[in-house]
Amino acid sequence: MIARAASLAVLALVAFGRAQAAERTYVHAGKLLADPATGKVTTNQTLVIEDGRVVEVRDGFVGEGSVVDLRQRFVLPGLIDSHVHLTNQPGPDSRYNKFARSDSAAAIQGASNAKKTLEAGFTTVADLGAPSDAIVALRNGIASGQVSGPRIIASAGMISPHGGHGDVNGVKSDLIPHMRSGGVCSGPDDCRRAVRERIQAGADIIKITATGGVTSDANTGLGQHFSKGELEAIVETAHFMNRTVTGHAHGTDGINSFLAAGGDSVEHGTFQNDESVRLFVQTRAWFIPTLLVGDYVARQAEKADSGMTDNQRAKSRSSGHDMKAIVRRAHKAGVRIAFGTDTGVSPHGENAREFALLVQSGLTPLEAIRTATVNAAEHFRMDKEIGRLTPGFAADLIAVEGDPLTDVTELERPIYVMKEGRAASAGRLLSGG
Repeated sequence: MIARAASLAVLALVAFGRAQAAERTYVHAGKLLADPATGKVTTNQTLVIEDGRVVEVRDGFVGEGSVVDLRQRFVLPGLIDSHVHLTNQPGPDSRYNKFARSDSAAAIQGASNAKKTLEAGFTTVADLGAPSDAIVALRNGIASGQVSGPRIIASAGMISPHGGHGDVNGVKSDLIPHMRSGGVCSGPDDCRRAVRERIQAGADIIKITATGGVTSDANTGLGQHFSKGELEAIVETAHFMNRTVTGHAHGTDGINSFLAAGGDSVEHGTFQNDESVRLFVQTRAWFIPTLLVGDYVARQAEKADSGMTDNQRAKSRSSGHDMKAIVRRAHKAGVRIAFGTDTGVSPHGENAREFALLVQSGLTPLEAIRTATVNAAEHFRMDKEIGRLTPGFAADLIAVEGDPLTDVTELERPIYVMKEGRAASAGRLLSGG
């Protein structure tokens, strides 16, 4: 009996080994930008994928069985958007949804938007502000394979000063506690509490509103909202607990105070000045320009049916100056830039329109691609896992028809998307386009 059991065990191991070998997928790439950091494009390559990771890159078209034929396509790593709002949907009902929509309904909306985002070529995103229960459930559902969507880095709500951008404004006071989806704080000790509560709620990253914001219904401007002591307390506490801090910041004072306090990245950075650039370079903080949302809200402010309040229209118009010049100056000075769109304020699935705006701001197409691959991966301290198609990295990739190093708008039209070795979208590849 023992000998028979041993034989069966050996046979089971052999069968298991064969099953494991059968799980290999071979991606034939006509052109391959495996590592955007080098910018090297190779031709006629095979990516060997096993258990959701790249295990080998071979010359020529090899392998049999599970083969993905991209021999006529340009293949590059899956894209990373450092700033989205998956549970938000732009439109005239946005304000009503703040009153009527439950967190479970927000998660369902988020799942729909997550699928659109993945099919648009974005295999990793940072959600910066969705209700904690909704986004943590969605993040975990995607990670476990129950829901289709990009890998999510979640802030599980955000931290705002009482009455500031991100808090509940313009409603009856007795509704406010029921409508808050993140944390609010006043004073350094209270802000330490708020950081710990976000982490307890499941935050991978801490998102704060260092200044006023365009989309909040409050006549509080776009300048600094947290004090120096509050900013320092937030950053110190987050770093104690192994989290980075990203700051929504428009006004010059808020940008500079946040960077001086040790903030890790700035979203928007609308009115940064020479001192801001110096601080970015000195601290090596990341700049996420979100050019797409600035362009979008400026256009929406001029539409009568956009659903914007008077406060939102006024701030949209005041922030609609030439952000491309800001990006051009920062890039020229060596500021580290990561890709982010603030999608959710603008429509989901259109994230890749940011690339053309970055190129118009002075980046080359390759530099723009780096912002959404190797740069964003480093920004999130995931540069050993995503952002490249080299052995050991996640098998996240997209394929496009033409050469995005010549025409970066090719990235707006992905033909094939793979995340962790599984096809997420085949688009025109299956339809013969």
